[in-house]
Amino acid sequence: MARFLKVIFLLAIIAVFGWLLWSKFENKTTKVTTHQLLIERIEAMGKLELVKYRFSDVVEHKNITTFLPDASVLLIIKADAVGCIDLTKVKQEDIEVFGDSVSMRLPLPEICYIKIDHKSSRVYDTKMAFFREADLVDEAYKNAEKEIATEVKKSDILQQTRANALNVFTPLLKGLGFNKVSLSFEE
Repeated sequence: MARFLKVIFLLAIIAVFGWLLWSKFENKTTKVTTHQLLIERIEAMGKLELVKYRFSDVVEHKNITTFLPDASVLLIIKADAVGCIDLTKVKQEDIEVFGDSVSMRLPLPEICYIKIDHKSSRVYDTKMAFFREADLVDEAYKNAEKEIATEVKKSDILQQTRANALNVFTPLLKGLGFNKVSLSFEE
C-alpha cells in the first residue's frame, strides 16, 4: 500500500510539474503593430456640402475566356455623391449691400466627390472564379465606379445643390438683419 501511495504521489508530482511547464511554455501569440504616422498635407477647406445622393448598383461582371469556364461575380455596390459650392471662390465684389438688402453671387454648384462605401457594399456570388476572384471583384468595382460617375452626372444633383444653397443662404442672410435677399449664381 505504501508503494502504491508513493507511485501515486510521484505521478501527481510529475503531472503538476508537467502542467506548470506546459502552461509556462504554451504557444502564446503576441501581436505587435507599429505605426509611423505622418501628416502629408494640410488643406484649407471651403466647400459647403449641400446635398448627398446615395446610389445602389447591382453589378454582374463576367470574364469570358476561350479555354476556361466563364467567371462571374455579383455585387451590390453602395456609393455616395455629394453636391457642394466652393465658398473660397466668393469674392468681395460678389456681395453688394444696400441698406437692409443684400445681393450675393454664388459660385456654380459642383460635384464634390463620388465615393464607394465599401462597408455597405457586398459580394453576393462568385462563379467559376477560382484563383481569379480578387481580380474579378476589383474589375467589377472599377466598372461600377465609372457607371456611378456617369449616372451622377445625368442626375439632378447640381439642380438640387442649387436649390439647397438658396434654402441655406436666404434664412442665414435674413438672420443677419437683411430684409431683402437676392441670390444668384455665376454664369
